Order: sequence, then structure tokens, then C-alpha cells
Amino acid sequence: MRGTPAAARACILAAVLCAIWCALPAYAPDAPVPWGTAALLAALGIGCESAGRRVLAQGSGPLAAGSFLPILLTAVFLLPPAAAALVAVGGSLAGRVEQPPYAARRIWRAAQLALTCAAASWVHTALGGPATLGGGGAAPDFPRALLPACAAAVAFSLVLTALDGVILAAAERRPPLRTARTLLPRALGPHLVHALAGLMMAVLWRSPYGPLSALLVLLPMYLSCWVFAQYHREQAAHRATIRALVHAVDIKDAYTRGHSERVGRASVLIARELGMDESRVEGLRFAGILHDVGKLGVPTRVLRKDGPLTPEERRIMELHPEYGHEIVRGIGFLDEARDAILHHHERLDGSGYPYGLSGSRIPEFARVVAVADAFDAMTSTRSYRRARPVAAALAELERCAGSQFDPRMVRALDRALDRHGWSAADTAVTADEPHGPVDGAAGGALDGAVDGARRGPGPVPAARSAGHTVAGPRPPAGTRPSRVRRR
Repeated sequence: MRGTPAAARACILAAVLCAIWCALPAYAPDAPVPWGTAALLAALGIGCESAGRRVLAQGSGPLAAGSFLPILLTAVFLLPPAAAALVAVGGSLAGRVEQPPYAARRIWRAAQLALTCAAASWVHTALGGPATLGGGGAAPDFPRALLPACAAAVAFSLVLTALDGVILAAAERRPPLRTARTLLPRALGPHLVHALAGLMMAVLWRSPYGPLSALLVLLPMYLSCWVFAQYHREQAAHRATIRALVHAVDIKDAYTRGHSERVGRASVLIARELGMDESRVEGLRFAGILHDVGKLGVPTRVLRKDGPLTPEERRIMELHPEYGHEIVRGIGFLDEARDAILHHHERLDGSGYPYGLSGSRIPEFARVVAVADAFDAMTSTRSYRRARPVAAALAELERCAGSQFDPRMVRALDRALDRHGWSAADTAVTADEPHGPVDGAAGGALDGAVDGARRGPGPVPAARSAGHTVAGPRPPAGTRPSRVRRR
């Protein structure tokens, strides 16, 4: 337990002592403990948790994650509190621990689950739950058996969440009440579902068919856990893909490091304010994060040029949306995000690029990302000008709503920022090194598209923003990019 904070060590010690105190009554000479049932459930728990430590060859994640909980709740329903606490210990010590300190985490988990199972079993017994399970020739009493089972699951969630809040407060100084309010809603639903599986196992265990029939309940649980693990592995692969692409952009154009993540965050704020469902919100987050991935196709000398871009260099830079679309075209899970990557520099009045789309012909995702991109560009400090205040950036977006930006997206961002704010971390300096004093010479230019084009001597032309211009003239004729055919 070396390296564990003193307060956390004290919490672990207190939990262990309380768990021992809860389990001691099982060893009393006259304790009514069905040791055969307890031993079999403990062995099943150890087996499930040991299987959960194995990792599939094609990815990370436990093979049987989560199958331990129905066994614990079966013990809660079948055993007295002291014996239920003992069943939790073996599987907890055998289970998978993801992070160090491994010994401290295992000991804490064993003590935590022992206390949780003892409390849930006490609630189940106090409400007369054991009498509703049948056995000895009596039929189970449904639906009356559901009330004590659900009450025990709620007690299980409450105690588990409270103990999590205590240890996180001790180890990481997190506010315990806030932690509990965050964790409890996530835990309650799954625990109620596991309680129903545990109740089914308990009823079958006491039926004439015996424990063997109860074990059949574990098969669908294993299958559901396997599917759940597969889903999480797929999501982890998606996130790894996104991280790799963003990291590649950051390496090539480190000047805008952090910009992509902030555009993704602002896009999510807009999407939630518009009432999009969570699957589309996640897609918009991907779109915001990857909107500049096409910079991988732009020559590094253009991205890192210190002076103003020539017309030819501007044409090259303005191809980055099409390069980005080609890069992500084969990534199936991006779906609508691909359209945002291609069209986030289109303007509502049709003067944008690469295809000059206007109005509703511009995909919704692209209209969201365009506003998020411009907002972050204005509220981030560059080497050639200071960041604008959030209020000033919003005023500029509103001024250009209807011609450059979708007014609905601008209003949604305004409402979202009123509700959630935009922290200092969100508006951090994105340039690696400031290049001398900064000023407001860029005027209203929003440089989200060519953040890599460094300021040269003299004032910065408003048109330097390659399509993000809000004030100042549009680029001269002939600077529109050539059409790259979408394959």
C-alpha cells in the first residue's frame, strides 16, 4: 500500500475492520449458515472473477466482466448477512484490478463488497424476503418477492456508492456528495437488473431442481457481458482511431494544438442545445475533433509558413476539407461527420468552399462545426493577436449570422454558453511560442482554417482566414480551390 494517501489507508483499514465485524457472526456455534450454499456461491464468484481477468487476444477488456454481481445478489437473497459478506471476499480478491496500487485496491474492494452485501442481505431479511423464495415444497411468492429483492438492490447501490464517495474523497479529495450524486444514477439501474437475475437464481436454487438449474441463469449473463465487452472494445477502437488522427495533425501543425478538441467540445454544446440524440451528439464531437484532419495533406512548408500566404498557397490550403474527407472516407462509424469535415467552410450565402453550397444544402453537422470552429478561433490567443472575450466573439458570430453562419447554430451556442460557460482551459493559448507582442491587427478575421499561417511583417489581411473571414473583403477572384473529384 506504499504510495496510498494516509487518509485512504485509514479508510481501507476502517472498512476491513467493519467487514470483519460483519462476518464474525457467521462463525458463532449456533449461526444458521448453510455452509454448502455459501461455499458453492463463493467458488462461483471466484471462478467468474478469475475468468474476468483473462483478456481476449484481439483487444483489451475482460471476458466475463460484470458476471460477479448476480452471484453476489444471489448470496444476498439466500444467505444471512454475515455469510453473504464472506461470499463477496473471495471473488473480490481474485478479480481484475486495472491500476496500481493493486493490493490496496483489492483489499478495499473486498471490504467494500463485504459491507455492501451484508447491508443488502440485512434489508432483504428485514422485509421478509427469504420467506418469499419458496423451497421445502413451497412455491415462491410472486410478485411479493420483488419488493424485498428490489429494496436489497437499492441498499446495495446506496452503500456501494457511499463507500466509493468516501474513498474518492480520501484518496483524490473529491467532494463525496457530488461523487455520490454522479455515481448513484449509473449504478442503480444495472444493480436492479442484476438483482432480478439473482432473484431468479435464488428461486431456482431453492426449487426441486436445485443449484444446477440456477447456474443456467449465468449463461445468458455471460453472453450479455461478452456482447457488452465487445461493444466497449469497439468504442475504444473508435476513440483510438480519433486520437491517432488528431495526434498526427498536432505533430504536423503543433501551432493549433488543442484547437480540435475545443471545437469538438463546442460542437457538443450546440448539438445538445438543439436537442439532438446522443448518437448524433457523439458524431458531432468526432466531426469537431477531426474537422482539420485534411491538414495532413497540406505541405508542411505551407502550414508552418511565417509570412502571408501567396494565392497559390491559399488554393492549396483551401483543399484541406477535401483532403480530410478522403482521409476519413473509409471510416464507417464517422457517418455524418464526414460531411462536416468536407463542408465546414461553406457559407450560408454560397460564397464558401469547396463547392459553394448555400442555405440548407450545407449539411447540418457542417453548419454546427463552422460556428464552433469560428468561435474557438476567436477566443484562442494566436501569436499575431490576442484572444477575444467570449461576449465579443458571440457578437461577431451574431453579426455574420445569415450570411456566413446559420443563425440557429449561433443562437444555440449563445444559450449553451449562458448555461455552461466556457472555462479558461477552453480558451487557452494554442500557439506553442508567442512571436513577440500581440495586437488586434487581424480585425474580425476568424482564422480557424489556416491557424498554421503565421503572421508576417505588417498588418494581417482579413482574407488570410481562408474562408473564415467575418470582417474585411473576400479573397480575390481566382483563389477558389480546384474541384477535387470525390471518389
